[in-house]
Amino acid sequence: MTTDKTGAQVTISANPDLRRYEVYADGELAGFTVYRDRDYDGAAERIFYHTEVGEAFGGRGLATILVKEALDATRAENKLIVGVCPLVAMFLTNNPDYAEASRPVTDEVLTWLQP
Repeated sequence: MTTDKTGAQVTISANPDLRRYEVYADGELAGFTVYRDRDYDGAAERIFYHTEVGEAFGGRGLATILVKEALDATRAENKLIVGVCPLVAMFLTNNPDYAEASRPVTDEVLTWLQP
């Protein structure tokens, strides 16, 4: 069981239809991190480009819990992590044990993300 800073139970769920991982707290959707998958240079990549947690849930550490669980699930799927989202990028910087499972953000990635 995962708990936030208040001791409340937190659940992380994959929602592949919306291409995101969701965090639930107090039985409510509290936030999500959105990704896009692609095959590039012979490897599967999962590019995380946006994360948000509702204002009512701020300060509880939910974003960090969400990102860690999402990145762990991505590694378990043997996909490389690309952290375009500033929160994901900071998590990767602060947790060097994810280095082998990640690729840096490039201009090519940013162009690919454009609609």
